[in-house]
Amino acid sequence: MSSIVEDAPADRLSGDLFAVIASEHFPCVGAKSALARGTLRTVVCRSMQSDREDFRIHAALLEWVRSYRTQSAGLRSLAIIFQEPMRLSEREFEVAMWARLQSIADEDHCRGQSYANGVSADPENPEFALSFGEEPFFVVGLHPNASRPARRTPRPTLIFNLHDQFERLRREGLYERMRARIIERDVSLAGNANPMLGRFGEASAARQYSGRAVGQDWHCPFRDPRTN
Repeated sequence: MSSIVEDAPADRLSGDLFAVIASEHFPCVGAKSALARGTLRTVVCRSMQSDREDFRIHAALLEWVRSYRTQSAGLRSLAIIFQEPMRLSEREFEVAMWARLQSIADEDHCRGQSYANGVSADPENPEFALSFGEEPFFVVGLHPNASRPARRTPRPTLIFNLHDQFERLRREGLYERMRARIIERDVSLAGNANPMLGRFGEASAARQYSGRAVGQDWHCPFRDPRTN
């Protein structure tokens, strides 16, 4: 069941997320880098269980792509913060997350955007990625009731990351070092390694998006309208 919450100022909600990322124990050094460089943008929406603001999210993604193509240096992320619901279980969060991603992908298709090159639209494919504005993305879901401490934030949040920036890190020989640091910090925080963590191309990253541990029988509910 969703909880009733008072409207909170967008600046406060963004500040709450920034405080989590800036904290000593937060493991993702990529997010920390984006925050420090001022390249972590936030968009605050009302309910994660409503499609009423999906057009705003899609518009922000298209603008994010245009900005990245103009200046691609460094790491950057787009965080969509939802004011509610506050009490979603991990399964409920996962359902709401994929509903939002499906709706935004449908909007991308309706606006005539082609699917990004070099990735698969099939969520069962190891090279799966979401596509918005003809660029591939992956998503990190965060919420108050996440079982992994690194995924806990004051409000339900979806962080959109461009694949290309991590491919650039691979070409520069920096990706594996950053990944090892994140895993080390996550183990220090949680006491064990995240069983869902994998490398792009080994297994579909869709299994990692929500943060919930899923079994081999899990099937992604997402189907992009541009899937052949």
